[in-house]
Amino acid sequence: MKQLDLYEEYRRAVDFFEAKDYAGASRILAPIAEREPGNRAVTELLGRAHFHSASLGRAERAFRRLVELDPADGWAYEALARTLERAGRPDEAGRHRRLARALGAESSAEIEVSVTAADLV
Repeated sequence: MKQLDLYEEYRRAVDFFEAKDYAGASRILAPIAEREPGNRAVTELLGRAHFHSASLGRAERAFRRLVELDPADGWAYEALARTLERAGRPDEAGRHRRLARALGAESSAEIEVSVTAADLV
């Protein structure tokens, strides 16, 4: 698949996500994430889609990958903490929440997002 095709598929996934079809967005994003494992925008949106569709194990894996890709991203730690809390693992979530605070991320009751595709073109 060419880069332009990947970008078009990513944009399609964004449309699904914005329409609140999180499972549909996940199905589109999963093969892109496999093809582009270092792409933070894809990994973030995939994690958010899994989170909102209550696929918490998959969301956790995506957010852990996001932390690996950018260990200084406080938002990624916050998203991981929210996922772990939602999965009933508050003690483990606390560690990631403290890292998020140390990196300047604000606490949130919901996972907010910035949708970018900078790495796709």
